[in-house]
Formats: sequence, structure tokens, C-alpha cells
Amino acid sequence: MQKFSIWSLLRNSVSYHEGWQKQWRSPEPKREYDVVVVGAGGHGLATAYYLAKEHGLRNVAVVERGWLGGGNTARNTTIVRSNYLWDEATQLYEKSMKLWEGLSQDINYNVMFSQRGVMNLGHSLQDMRDIQRRVNANRLNGVDAEVLSPQQIQEMLPFINLGSRYPVLGASFQRRAGVARHDAVAWGFARAADAHGVDILQNCEVKGIRREGGAVVGLDTARGFIRARKVAIVAAGHSSVLAEMAGFRLPLESHPLQALVSEPLKPIFPTVVMSNAIHAYISQSDKGDLVIGAGIDQYAGYGQRGSYHVIEGTLQAIVELFPLFSRVRMNRQWGGIVDVSPDACPIIGLTPVKGLYINCGWGTGGFKATPGSGWAMAYTVAQDRPHPLNEAFSLDRFYNGHLIDEHGAAAVAH
Repeated sequence: MQKFSIWSLLRNSVSYHEGWQKQWRSPEPKREYDVVVVGAGGHGLATAYYLAKEHGLRNVAVVERGWLGGGNTARNTTIVRSNYLWDEATQLYEKSMKLWEGLSQDINYNVMFSQRGVMNLGHSLQDMRDIQRRVNANRLNGVDAEVLSPQQIQEMLPFINLGSRYPVLGASFQRRAGVARHDAVAWGFARAADAHGVDILQNCEVKGIRREGGAVVGLDTARGFIRARKVAIVAAGHSSVLAEMAGFRLPLESHPLQALVSEPLKPIFPTVVMSNAIHAYISQSDKGDLVIGAGIDQYAGYGQRGSYHVIEGTLQAIVELFPLFSRVRMNRQWGGIVDVSPDACPIIGLTPVKGLYINCGWGTGGFKATPGSGWAMAYTVAQDRPHPLNEAFSLDRFYNGHLIDEHGAAAVAH
């Protein structure tokens, strides 16, 4: 793999940058792999990378029905944070945060991780009680968190309207949190996995999952049958469809999730602002766009368009909080597909089918967990048992009742 550095940049500038290698190969499928990962989004590519790097498994393939990073990875709002309430969730997201902090160096690819902080607003006394509780829980788990007063918020964001119909009484703030570039994350993991010998098979839709004697033996795909000793399903909103191919059901609902970006502006927004109460969050990208997100649509479905009333309500709230944005034009809008579990926490672990593993149910929190999710999933697949970090996120918790209820506790617009 050609290493990116200031020296390689200068060296290639002499040849008009015509000598760069391809980021990753486009190989033909082998007849058999040790592990096949279904889904070439951030989580799937991270799983393949850590399987190769941490566990020495090189005979690995990632299959993708479309193109690499063309699903939800390219349709999120890029927020990274670890300030969740419950111990299990906090520890998993904090593991991911620590990986984020060294990710660009680890995979030799600039994922543009910017630790500009994430602010979660409180609009009522109950919001502030929940914020105080969550900040205390974060500190007990070694996660940086603090409570901001309205005056401190105003100092950071002089243009915020604290006295709107959504009065701002305070906020929680995680300074290590921030944003990253979603497509760079997918490309970086793909490049790093490919360098370790992982085959990335695009336009390779899974048509069926073959089993013999209660164990998985391979996949029927658009590019033929691929034999595999182990299969990891990491396909976000379509995980339940793949699980049905394998003969079991998942407790998931798939919903469209709204996002939109504005025309470019000069740098004005120094942090990320989120509000669970009004179902809106906003940040500014490196290109100057205002990146705005909303809550999920209430109906289940696989549409990637979204609903006008959700967009309208979100923009009304944003303009109430930040009146100076009232004349900013929106450039484009889209919808992603999120898979929501009953307790708003992921499912990472074994399945009823031997040799088949699942990583899904991230809801609106998937992007921020990308490296940690891949790291934990790789361990689970390689060792055939969950790591302590993801042991509590097994499918069995929906049978035994040991839920990790982050609904309404994580300060996100679930």
C-alpha cells in the first residue's frame, strides 16, 4: 500500500499526480473465504479491517449490493460522541471515541475528525435533571462531560436565541466529541482492509444464505455462490431482511431518518448543537454547509426521501434557536434508513445459526460507533464469543429482559 505523507505528496506532484495507486482492488470473488462480511459501509469495512489487523484473518471478503459507502454511511450527519447514560452503552461508545482519536494515524488516511465538542440543550427543568444525571454518570465512567449555564452557551454561540418558544435553560457539553468526514471513513477503512488482503466485492447483492445442519455454509449472491465458514451481517436497515433469509427474526424496525445541508457559509458555527426536545441538531461542515438533522419518521419503511412535515418542523425549530439562519437556503435533503431496536441500543453478537453473526440496531447512533463497532464485531467473529464490551448487547437480552434502555436517555432525537 502506498503510504500517504507530505513526502509522497511532493514526490507525486513532480509527475502531475498521475502515479497514485488505486485506493483498493476490485477482485473477482474467490470460491471460499474464512469470513464474509455483508455490508460495505463503515461498520462492515471496520469489521473486516480489524479481523485482518487484530486477528490475522486475511482470507476475508466484504460483499456490497451496490457501491462501497453508498448506503447509510454516506447519509448520516457525521456526529461523534460518547456521552451516553448507561454503563454498557457508555463503555462501548467510549472505546469507539478512543479509536477515533487515533484513527487517521492508524489507517494512514485523514478521516477529518474534528473534536469541536457536542452540546445537548435542555429546554425544561426535567431536561436539566436528565442532563445532570447523564453528566454525573459520564464522569463516573471516566467520560468527559460538563453542565453549561445559559451564559456559557451564549459565550460560545452569541447568536443563539435563549428566550425563544424553546427556552434554553442549560446544556451538557462533551469537549472531546465532534464530527468526522463520513465518506473518508468508509474509504479509509476500505483502503486499509484491502492492504491487509481483504477482498471488497461491490455489486454483489446477497440473494440467500445457505445452511447445512444448523450452520452457515455460504451465500448465494448476484456474482454466484460464495462458500464461507463464517458470515457477519452488518447491513444496517436491511439486517432484518438478511436474518429472515437465515431463518430467524430480529426485533427491529427500519425507519427513514431526515438530513439536509445548506448553501456554504463562512465559518460561524464552532461546535455541534443537539436538542432532543425539538428533534433537531446542527453543525457546520468543513465546506461551510450547515448540516441539519431531524428525528426519524414515525412510519416504518425503506424510502430514502423522507417527509416534508419533518423537514418543516426541524427548520422551524432551527430558525427559532438561530434567527440569523432564517434566510439561508437549503441545498439538498435526503433520508437514510435506520434500524431501531426496542431499547435503542445495538445488537452485536452470535445468532441462532452457527457461524452467523449480527451487528445491527444502531438506530441514529451508528456513525459515531463505527471503529468501536468494527473492533468489537471482529473480536466476536474471530473468537466465536462476544467481547466484554459487547456482551450485554446480545440478541438474548430481548428474551431475558436485560435491556439497556437508552430511549430518551441519550439526548438524541430517536
